[in-house]
Amino acid sequence: MGNTTFSIKSYLFHWLVKEDCYSIQGPYLYGLIKGLFEFRKNQHDQDLDIEEFRRKLLHDKRILFVEDMGAGSKKAGKEFRKVCDITKYSTSSRKFAQLYQYFCTHTPAQTVLELGTCLGISTRYLSRVTKGNLYSFEGSSEIQKLARQDFDQAHVKFILGPIEDRLSEILKQVNSLDFVLIDANHTYQATTRAFQSILPYTKESSIVAIGDIHWSKEMNRAWKEIQSHPRVKISLDFYECGILIFDFSGTKQHLILDY
Repeated sequence: MGNTTFSIKSYLFHWLVKEDCYSIQGPYLYGLIKGLFEFRKNQHDQDLDIEEFRRKLLHDKRILFVEDMGAGSKKAGKEFRKVCDITKYSTSSRKFAQLYQYFCTHTPAQTVLELGTCLGISTRYLSRVTKGNLYSFEGSSEIQKLARQDFDQAHVKFILGPIEDRLSEILKQVNSLDFVLIDANHTYQATTRAFQSILPYTKESSIVAIGDIHWSKEMNRAWKEIQSHPRVKISLDFYECGILIFDFSGTKQHLILDY
Protein backbone atom coordinates (compact mmCIF):
# COMPACT_ATOMS: atom_id res chain seq x y z
CA MET A 1 0.00 0.00 0.00
CA GLY A 2 2.87 2.34 0.86
CA ASN A 3 4.48 2.17 -2.58
CA THR A 4 1.10 2.57 -4.30
CA THR A 5 0.30 5.71 -2.29
CA PHE A 6 3.76 7.08 -2.99
CA SER A 7 3.39 6.40 -6.73
CA ILE A 8 0.06 8.26 -6.86
CA LYS A 9 1.43 11.27 -4.98
CA SER A 10 4.57 11.26 -7.09
CA TYR A 11 2.61 11.15 -10.34
CA LEU A 12 0.30 13.98 -9.26
CA PHE A 13 3.28 16.14 -8.34
CA HIS A 14 4.91 15.41 -11.71
CA TRP A 15 1.69 16.22 -13.55
CA LEU A 16 1.34 19.56 -11.74
CA VAL A 17 4.88 20.84 -12.31
CA LYS A 18 5.93 19.26 -15.63
CA GLU A 19 7.00 21.52 -18.50
CA ASP A 20 6.70 21.10 -22.25
CA CYS A 21 9.55 21.94 -24.60
CA TYR A 22 8.14 25.40 -25.32
CA SER A 23 8.53 26.38 -21.64
CA ILE A 24 12.22 25.49 -21.55
CA GLN A 25 14.71 28.32 -21.29
CA GLY A 26 17.95 28.15 -23.25
CA PRO A 27 18.61 27.04 -26.84
CA TYR A 28 20.51 23.86 -25.98
CA LEU A 29 17.83 22.35 -23.76
CA TYR A 30 15.00 23.53 -25.98
CA GLY A 31 16.66 21.98 -29.03
CA LEU A 32 17.40 18.76 -27.15
CA ILE A 33 13.81 18.18 -26.05
CA LYS A 34 12.25 19.41 -29.29
CA GLY A 35 14.59 16.99 -31.08
CA LEU A 36 13.20 14.12 -28.99
CA PHE A 37 9.67 14.71 -30.27
CA GLU A 38 10.92 15.11 -33.83
CA PHE A 39 12.84 11.83 -33.48
CA ARG A 40 9.71 10.00 -32.34
CA LYS A 41 7.75 11.44 -35.24
CA ASN A 42 10.42 10.33 -37.72
CA GLN A 43 10.48 6.85 -36.16
CA HIS A 44 6.75 6.34 -36.57
CA ASP A 45 7.14 3.61 -39.19
CA GLN A 46 10.42 2.21 -37.87
CA ASP A 47 11.15 -0.87 -35.73
CA LEU A 48 7.63 -2.26 -36.18
CA ASP A 49 9.08 -5.77 -36.13
CA ILE A 50 10.01 -5.17 -32.49
CA GLU A 51 6.41 -4.28 -31.73
CA GLU A 52 5.32 -7.49 -33.44
CA PHE A 53 7.67 -9.35 -31.09
CA ARG A 54 6.05 -7.50 -28.16
CA ARG A 55 2.57 -8.42 -29.46
CA LYS A 56 3.48 -12.11 -29.48
CA LEU A 57 4.81 -11.91 -25.94
CA LEU A 58 1.62 -10.19 -24.77
CA HIS A 59 -0.31 -13.27 -25.92
CA ASP A 60 2.13 -15.78 -24.40
CA LYS A 61 0.54 -17.49 -21.37
CA ARG A 62 3.57 -19.59 -20.47
CA ILE A 63 4.71 -19.37 -16.87
CA LEU A 64 8.38 -18.74 -16.14
CA PHE A 65 10.39 -19.25 -12.99
CA VAL A 66 11.99 -15.86 -12.40
CA GLU A 67 15.18 -15.50 -10.40
CA ASP A 68 14.35 -11.95 -9.30
CA MET A 69 17.36 -10.21 -7.80
CA GLY A 70 15.75 -6.82 -7.36
CA ALA A 71 12.67 -5.33 -5.71
CA GLY A 72 10.29 -7.66 -7.55
CA SER A 73 7.24 -6.67 -9.53
CA LYS A 74 4.21 -4.78 -8.24
CA LYS A 75 1.78 -6.60 -10.55
CA ALA A 76 3.41 -9.55 -12.32
CA GLY A 77 3.83 -11.87 -9.33
CA LYS A 78 6.98 -13.07 -7.64
CA GLU A 79 8.85 -16.27 -8.50
CA PHE A 80 6.41 -17.58 -11.11
CA ARG A 81 5.16 -15.12 -13.71
CA LYS A 82 3.31 -15.33 -17.01
CA VAL A 83 5.26 -14.09 -20.02
CA CYS A 84 2.32 -11.82 -20.94
CA ASP A 85 2.36 -10.23 -17.48
CA ILE A 86 6.12 -9.65 -17.55
CA THR A 87 5.69 -8.03 -20.96
CA LYS A 88 2.81 -5.85 -19.83
CA TYR A 89 4.22 -4.68 -16.52
CA SER A 90 8.01 -4.94 -16.74
CA THR A 91 9.08 -3.85 -20.23
CA SER A 92 9.60 -0.35 -21.63
CA SER A 93 6.79 1.04 -23.78
CA ARG A 94 7.53 1.94 -27.40
CA LYS A 95 7.77 5.66 -26.64
CA PHE A 96 10.27 5.17 -23.82
CA ALA A 97 12.29 2.68 -25.85
CA GLN A 98 12.46 5.38 -28.52
CA LEU A 99 13.48 7.91 -25.87
CA TYR A 100 16.42 5.65 -24.98
CA GLN A 101 17.26 5.37 -28.67
CA TYR A 102 17.22 9.13 -29.06
CA PHE A 103 19.56 9.86 -26.18
CA CYS A 104 21.83 7.02 -27.25
CA THR A 105 22.18 8.72 -30.65
CA HIS A 106 23.44 11.81 -28.82
CA THR A 107 26.53 9.85 -27.80
CA PRO A 108 29.20 8.11 -29.91
CA ALA A 109 27.25 4.88 -29.15
CA GLN A 110 30.36 2.73 -29.45
CA THR A 111 29.90 1.06 -26.05
CA VAL A 112 26.36 0.77 -24.75
CA LEU A 113 25.37 -0.88 -21.47
CA GLU A 114 21.89 -2.11 -20.54
CA LEU A 115 21.46 -3.23 -16.95
CA GLY A 116 18.23 -5.21 -17.11
CA THR A 117 17.51 -7.05 -20.38
CA CYS A 118 14.09 -8.26 -19.27
CA LEU A 119 12.45 -9.70 -22.41
CA GLY A 120 14.77 -7.84 -24.76
CA ILE A 121 12.43 -5.19 -26.14
CA SER A 122 14.54 -2.17 -25.16
CA THR A 123 17.59 -4.26 -26.11
CA ARG A 124 16.28 -4.56 -29.65
CA TYR A 125 15.57 -0.84 -29.86
CA LEU A 126 19.03 0.07 -28.56
CA SER A 127 20.70 -2.41 -30.90
CA ARG A 128 19.38 -0.41 -33.88
CA VAL A 129 21.32 2.72 -32.86
CA THR A 130 24.42 1.13 -31.28
CA LYS A 131 27.46 1.62 -33.52
CA GLY A 132 29.81 -0.60 -31.51
CA ASN A 133 28.89 -3.20 -28.88
CA LEU A 134 25.80 -3.42 -26.70
CA TYR A 135 26.20 -5.33 -23.42
CA SER A 136 22.88 -6.39 -21.88
CA PHE A 137 22.71 -7.87 -18.36
CA GLU A 138 19.95 -10.15 -17.05
CA GLY A 139 19.74 -12.09 -13.81
CA SER A 140 17.08 -14.63 -14.80
CA SER A 141 18.09 -17.42 -17.19
CA GLU A 142 14.53 -18.16 -18.36
CA ILE A 143 13.83 -14.51 -19.13
CA GLN A 144 17.13 -14.12 -20.95
CA LYS A 145 16.39 -17.21 -23.04
CA LEU A 146 13.18 -15.59 -24.28
CA ALA A 147 14.94 -12.26 -24.86
CA ARG A 148 17.48 -13.94 -27.14
CA GLN A 149 14.78 -15.67 -29.19
CA ASP A 150 15.28 -14.97 -32.92
CA PHE A 151 17.74 -12.24 -32.02
CA ASP A 152 21.24 -13.08 -33.19
CA GLN A 153 23.21 -9.87 -33.51
CA ALA A 154 26.99 -10.10 -33.33
CA HIS A 155 27.32 -6.70 -31.68
CA VAL A 156 24.88 -7.57 -28.86
CA LYS A 157 26.47 -9.37 -25.92
CA PHE A 158 24.07 -10.98 -23.44
CA ILE A 159 25.44 -11.30 -19.91
CA LEU A 160 23.72 -13.69 -17.47
CA GLY A 161 23.96 -13.48 -13.71
CA PRO A 162 23.77 -11.01 -10.83
CA ILE A 163 24.84 -7.55 -12.00
CA GLU A 164 26.98 -7.00 -8.92
CA ASP A 165 28.99 -10.11 -9.90
CA ARG A 166 29.18 -9.68 -13.68
CA LEU A 167 29.41 -5.91 -14.21
CA SER A 168 32.96 -5.44 -12.94
CA GLU A 169 34.39 -8.07 -15.30
CA ILE A 170 32.77 -6.41 -18.33
CA LEU A 171 33.87 -2.93 -17.26
CA LYS A 172 37.46 -4.20 -17.21
CA GLN A 173 37.09 -5.06 -20.92
CA VAL A 174 35.93 -1.61 -22.06
CA ASN A 175 37.78 1.69 -22.05
CA SER A 176 34.72 3.86 -21.59
CA LEU A 177 30.93 3.89 -21.75
CA ASP A 178 28.84 6.03 -24.08
CA PHE A 179 25.25 5.23 -23.13
CA VAL A 180 24.05 3.34 -20.06
CA LEU A 181 20.51 2.25 -19.19
CA ILE A 182 20.09 1.27 -15.53
CA ASP A 183 16.75 -0.55 -15.32
CA ALA A 184 17.24 -3.71 -13.31
CA ASN A 185 17.14 -3.98 -9.53
CA HIS A 186 14.73 -1.27 -8.37
CA THR A 187 16.23 -0.72 -4.94
CA TYR A 188 18.15 2.23 -3.55
CA GLN A 189 21.27 0.19 -2.88
CA ALA A 190 21.40 -1.58 -6.25
CA THR A 191 20.68 1.58 -8.27
CA THR A 192 23.22 3.79 -6.50
CA ARG A 193 25.80 0.99 -6.58
CA ALA A 194 25.30 0.53 -10.33
CA PHE A 195 25.71 4.28 -10.90
CA GLN A 196 28.88 4.43 -8.83
CA SER A 197 30.26 1.41 -10.69
CA ILE A 198 29.78 2.85 -14.16
CA LEU A 199 30.64 6.46 -13.29
CA PRO A 200 34.46 6.11 -13.64
CA TYR A 201 33.94 4.79 -17.19
CA THR A 202 31.77 7.69 -18.33
CA LYS A 203 33.08 10.79 -20.07
CA GLU A 204 31.62 14.19 -20.87
CA SER A 205 29.85 12.86 -23.96
CA SER A 206 28.24 9.96 -22.05
CA ILE A 207 24.55 9.85 -21.15
CA VAL A 208 22.98 7.69 -18.44
CA ALA A 209 19.31 6.70 -18.26
CA ILE A 210 17.68 5.34 -15.10
CA GLY A 211 14.35 3.56 -15.30
CA ASP A 212 11.45 3.74 -12.81
CA ILE A 213 12.87 6.64 -10.81
CA HIS A 214 9.53 7.12 -8.99
CA TRP A 215 8.74 3.41 -8.59
CA SER A 216 9.12 3.63 -4.80
CA LYS A 217 10.39 5.95 -2.08
CA GLU A 218 13.82 4.35 -2.20
CA MET A 219 14.06 4.65 -5.99
CA ASN A 220 13.06 8.30 -5.68
CA ARG A 221 15.74 8.72 -3.02
CA ALA A 222 18.32 7.08 -5.32
CA TRP A 223 17.34 9.39 -8.20
CA LYS A 224 17.63 12.54 -6.06
CA GLU A 225 21.02 11.46 -4.73
CA ILE A 226 22.36 10.57 -8.19
CA GLN A 227 21.12 13.75 -9.88
CA SER A 228 22.90 15.82 -7.21
CA HIS A 229 26.28 14.28 -8.08
CA PRO A 230 28.77 17.03 -9.02
CA ARG A 231 29.49 15.47 -12.42
CA VAL A 232 25.83 15.56 -13.44
CA LYS A 233 25.16 18.85 -15.23
CA ILE A 234 21.62 18.18 -16.50
CA SER A 235 18.99 15.81 -15.09
CA LEU A 236 15.74 15.27 -16.97
CA ASP A 237 12.76 13.73 -15.17
CA PHE A 238 10.29 12.07 -17.58
CA TYR A 239 8.53 10.38 -14.63
CA GLU A 240 9.03 6.83 -15.90
CA CYS A 241 12.74 7.42 -16.31
CA GLY A 242 15.47 9.96 -15.70
CA ILE A 243 18.25 11.11 -18.02
CA LEU A 244 21.66 12.31 -16.83
CA ILE A 245 23.90 14.49 -18.99
CA PHE A 246 27.49 15.39 -18.13
CA ASP A 247 28.40 17.73 -20.98
CA PHE A 248 26.92 21.18 -20.37
CA SER A 249 28.76 24.45 -19.84
CA GLY A 250 25.87 26.28 -18.15
CA THR A 251 24.67 26.08 -14.56
CA LYS A 252 23.37 22.76 -13.24
CA GLN A 253 19.81 22.12 -14.46
CA HIS A 254 17.02 19.80 -13.32
CA LEU A 255 13.87 19.67 -15.44
CA ILE A 256 10.60 17.82 -14.90
CA LEU A 257 9.22 17.24 -18.36
CA ASP A 258 6.01 16.29 -20.13
CA TYR A 259 6.41 13.31 -22.47
